[in-house]
Amino acid sequence: MNDTQLFAFESDFVSTLRCVPMAVRFKLDRCGIKLSLRQWSRFTRDDRQALLMQPCGDDAEVEAYRTVLTALVTLRANEVAKPLAEPPCGQWDDVRQVAPVVAAYARGLGVRSPSQDEWAALTTLQRFVLIKLTRDNHDNVNFIPAMNEFGLATRDPTAQAAVTSRRRPSLFGQPRPDARDAQGVGATGLAERHAGHHHDLLAPVGEP
Repeated sequence: MNDTQLFAFESDFVSTLRCVPMAVRFKLDRCGIKLSLRQWSRFTRDDRQALLMQPCGDDAEVEAYRTVLTALVTLRANEVAKPLAEPPCGQWDDVRQVAPVVAAYARGLGVRSPSQDEWAALTTLQRFVLIKLTRDNHDNVNFIPAMNEFGLATRDPTAQAAVTSRRRPSLFGQPRPDARDAQGVGATGLAERHAGHHHDLLAPVGEP
């Protein structure tokens, strides 16, 4: 297995690889190395492309990837590569059930969670992406774009009804949107506001 796919929601930086793509973040988790964006920025364009393309599947490949990566961190950033604080959760390898964090996050945004069959049909990298994008940080705005790209995002009437039921009446008897709707981060607002809008990875990557 050699996951080298670059996704449409990453399209604003793939020409330079100025941010760490999900395919590389997946390999960081596999080899257990924590890499900061600052360290990544010290790598040359050829270094980044090589890390994207180098396989990191079986044990021998993982060890080889770790060796190359730690050597690059020393060479380009003059630092010692650090291991992950905790081992990755590995839920992306489980095709028997949808990762609970993905199901819960989708419901919270008012979109349908993937079915078990849909989850199993995704590639390991795609499952990894969805799990990573549930984390409470800046790049989780790409969750719905990723769901759309993977052919999964559909409105969930049940979830939307729950959002609607939380609206409070105003003094004039008209429904007043809750804070999520007012700030434009409800299911529809998030999809419209952030589709095609991407952020740099400012936090350390390669973490569970």
